[in-house]
Amino acid sequence: MTRIDVDEARRLWLEAPDEELKELAQGVRARWHEPNRATYMVMRIINYTNVCVAQCDYCAFYVLPNQEGGYVLSRADVFAKIDELVEFGGDLVAFNGGFNPKLPLDFYCDLFASVRERYGDRVEFYALTIAEFVYLADRARLSHAEAAARLRDAGVHWVTGGGSEILTENFRKRHAKFKYTVREYFDAQRAIVDAGLKTTATMVIGFDETLDERLEHLQRTRDFQDETAGLFSFLCWTYKPYGTAFGGREISPGEYWRHIALSRIFLDNVRHVRTSVLTQNADAFRALDYGADDFDLPIEDEVTQKAGATIELDLEGLLSIPRSLGYTVEYRRAERPAALTT
Repeated sequence: MTRIDVDEARRLWLEAPDEELKELAQGVRARWHEPNRATYMVMRIINYTNVCVAQCDYCAFYVLPNQEGGYVLSRADVFAKIDELVEFGGDLVAFNGGFNPKLPLDFYCDLFASVRERYGDRVEFYALTIAEFVYLADRARLSHAEAAARLRDAGVHWVTGGGSEILTENFRKRHAKFKYTVREYFDAQRAIVDAGLKTTATMVIGFDETLDERLEHLQRTRDFQDETAGLFSFLCWTYKPYGTAFGGREISPGEYWRHIALSRIFLDNVRHVRTSVLTQNADAFRALDYGADDFDLPIEDEVTQKAGATIELDLEGLLSIPRSLGYTVEYRRAERPAALTT
């Protein structure tokens, strides 16, 4: 099939039955991957601090500075969490916290350098999200290029697309008015790519976003990939409303699967489309039939757990589900950026 535009994507969402979406998505998937093969990772999200000034109304995790319950993990705590991940057979860590005004960029560079020194390439880590990166660069009064170089020199290979939620200005004004703009998000991500680091695309659905806002997010993501070819993967997960100021309800697994299919069809220039076991649990694996090819098995993520996510630690039990659907599943390791291999 030829590349679809936003109008065609809208028609597919509103009119196409599930079987048509699945067939089209599987066709795009087959350009990149074997039809009955999926890959996965075992990983841990380490929430190094819960202090944040962004005040997003969809977050149940943060506390404001000087409020009771705020914390910053010690280096020993971080190492203990990584060691436990290794015991589970995992080798990917994602660091995710918040906009903590007491933690400067040097704190992060020192932390990431110590992780790289201790574990080398045995464990890979996603150092920050784009959201945190923008905040830290601004606090340090550095350009995005300068901040990316600082992280690279500290042993960082990845800064993920986390913190994107829905990439429209109206969505951010409604829910995250103290966060960066969409323009700042992509300016920062472009600097990360230019620095030779790897990055990803992410999206969260199930707030109050409109179909047009979802499609704008996908269009901006595809345009960025056309320009930079810097996105390794696209991960979509669903909003968990429990304990948040915004509230709301969870969308159905069926709506999630259809969105995965539409994303796979639209994002024809992104190699990997990943399904979220963290927010969909066993239902996540059905998204493999809708065009996803990859997933991770997380053993911890306090941010989403605070909002109602549940984590299953029977990893073999989880893996039996995609196998029962007819997929061969193979473990994969996070890749090191080519620019950093010499």
